[in-house]
Amino acid sequence: MRRGDDGPRNVLSLARAMLGRVDPDTAGLWPRASALLGCRALEAAVQRLWERRTLDLQRCPMRVQLICLRTYLEDADLAARAGHAWSALSRACHHHAYELAPTAAELRGWLSVVEELVQKTD
Repeated sequence: MRRGDDGPRNVLSLARAMLGRVDPDTAGLWPRASALLGCRALEAAVQRLWERRTLDLQRCPMRVQLICLRTYLEDADLAARAGHAWSALSRACHHHAYELAPTAAELRGWLSVVEELVQKTD
């Protein structure tokens, strides 16, 4: 992962900024955009951990990487919460006619887990 504009901290900042753009005209759009950015920030933080530990896990599915995270992060609780946040954010990225978009409070909770992970992998 390059240390440029697409670093996990910057992407997370963009995800949080989307929460401040709540507008009736974009109802249903901003939560999914925030979820997508939050998911990308989490994935980038995991990628950074593998690079720092010189582990070649990038080609494995993210679910597998999150299972491995429990061993290599040295914080099983955070790894478990990161797995839950990734799953929730991934699901929130997809529009289903029968489901409501996530609330700002739900997104804030998931993004706070992503922030913990980003700090731990910095």
